[in-house]
Amino acid sequence: MKHIIIFISLAIIFSACSQQKADDKKNEPVKITATKYQTAIIEKAGVSTVIKLPAQLAAFQEVSIFPKVNGYVKTVLVDIGSKVKTGALLMILEAPELQQATLQAKEKYVRAKSDLSIDKEHYFRILEASKTQGAVSPFDLSTLRSKVESDSALCNAEKANWDMQKTMMDYLNVTAAFDGVITERNVHPGALVNAAAKDKPMLELKQVSHLRLEADIPEGVAAQLKTKDTVSFYVSAYPGKKNIAFISRKSENVNTQYRSERIEMDVWNNIGLLSPGMYADIVLYTKGNAEAFSVPKSAVVSSTERKYVILIRDGKTVKIDVITGNETSDRSEVFGLLHAGDTVIINANDEMK
Repeated sequence: MKHIIIFISLAIIFSACSQQKADDKKNEPVKITATKYQTAIIEKAGVSTVIKLPAQLAAFQEVSIFPKVNGYVKTVLVDIGSKVKTGALLMILEAPELQQATLQAKEKYVRAKSDLSIDKEHYFRILEASKTQGAVSPFDLSTLRSKVESDSALCNAEKANWDMQKTMMDYLNVTAAFDGVITERNVHPGALVNAAAKDKPMLELKQVSHLRLEADIPEGVAAQLKTKDTVSFYVSAYPGKKNIAFISRKSENVNTQYRSERIEMDVWNNIGLLSPGMYADIVLYTKGNAEAFSVPKSAVVSSTERKYVILIRDGKTVKIDVITGNETSDRSEVFGLLHAGDTVIINANDEMK
């Protein structure tokens, strides 16, 4: 019984001491420590960077050859892979009804020309006779003159019709519009071709000695590029082989769906190693925008609603919305209400208050 009383007394004393210490701790002044962040100074300078983008080679000129007139394929003088020169005969068509129409047009022209010649001779004889007063009626002379003019118009019309028929006959001989290679052939001798059918061409001709390198460049990068800028590109067919091209054309139009601008580079393919349709990777060396500000890449905070940096002004943090430009592994171009010399927080995040 004595031991129980002693234990209870000790517990009461210990509890009292603990409460006293807790009260003393509450009365102690609280120490407030300021959070320290790494900072950097904003610089007025662009960020040079190297950008790798996909591209594709295309023929500088290409044409799908369809028939102009209905007919049968008589001869095909080329095949896939055939190299042709401008004006070279590619294939011959035959159309008997077109030949007959041409002969008829010729005969009509010859007849109209003969009638015109006779009427002219008659008119000039009557005109000569009209010099004798009272020999020829003025009405008869005027009638003959009108007939000559009518026959002349008819003769010109028949000649135009004959010329048109001869032009249609020329379409039976299919020729090359430029130097190139036949890349597609879909007809053989004896096949009937229809001028109204446009589903599949007879032949396809592409210029391969001169190619276009086409690429869609993000608008922020495209604005910094100019014609004659140097571009390096690599094709998967020849790994590691570096090729050089120069920007030849800019579309001056931004695709609203992808926010990109089409640029083209001329590529001379005299050796014939490259082909239209090849996939390529282009490497662009951009100098950066001289009007941009340069900050550490980790200083830019991107959220679902905005993109900003956190500045320190008068001992307080301020969030400033920015637009980013070129980026490297450690630096980023930004545009916004900033000034050179501003202090920005490194490794910023969206949780900073």
